[in-house]
Amino acid sequence: MKIDWDRRTCARKGHVTYAPDDPRLRVRLHAQTALGEVWRCLRCGDFALGAPHGGGPAADAPLVPRGKVLRDLFVLRFLAIERAVRGVFIVLVAAAVWKFSNSQDAVRRLFDEYLDVLRPVFRHFHYDLDHSPVVGTIQKTFGYKHSTLLLVAGLLLAYALIEIVEAVGLWYAKRWAEYLTVVATAAFLPLEIYELTEHISWLKIATLVLNVLAVLYIALTKRLFGLRGGHRAFEAERQSASLLEVEESAGVMV
Repeated sequence: MKIDWDRRTCARKGHVTYAPDDPRLRVRLHAQTALGEVWRCLRCGDFALGAPHGGGPAADAPLVPRGKVLRDLFVLRFLAIERAVRGVFIVLVAAAVWKFSNSQDAVRRLFDEYLDVLRPVFRHFHYDLDHSPVVGTIQKTFGYKHSTLLLVAGLLLAYALIEIVEAVGLWYAKRWAEYLTVVATAAFLPLEIYELTEHISWLKIATLVLNVLAVLYIALTKRLFGLRGGHRAFEAERQSASLLEVEESAGVMV
């Protein structure tokens, strides 16, 4: 089922109308009805009852995202939410590592106490906690130096900051954020692939697939790094999506 992004957005945000000074263009966007004057919405193309929201030279009309541009904006905002959630989660992990580094001995004693209590219970279900990979990984962390854990917490915070900056930039469809997302995401792909060689999980596979698709989608649809004509072709595509541009071209051809 094809989504009508223009009408979907207008139903949520309302119509956007504009009265251009050019008479040839104005007559294509305006009409009189028994209920009063109507103006064509610059986003969905439907006629909306009432006075226009603005007016003046066609060049000064607001550039309202339409069609494919709206779809791309929806995808970018989905990625922005995913980046924001990931960034917040990493901040929480960094805070946990920092707190653990300051009370490492106390956490180790507490862990050993719980391990002694749980060991007979797990042995009853034929699971040996002493040879568990998860338990072994946790016990290894107790041997890390305080300075090492602080460094890990700092690196995690830096990574979280990158994710949050990406999220804000993608939400507002900033081109610098698109470049940052592609470069930062692509840089971590080898690490994600390496992690899959160590241990395969559906979460890791899903994350890798999502990141690969995000890199390809943003780089191609936004024409980054000179792809598909680069920035000039991207701006031309945005301008051609404007209803005023379409109607102006049609008016010249008539």
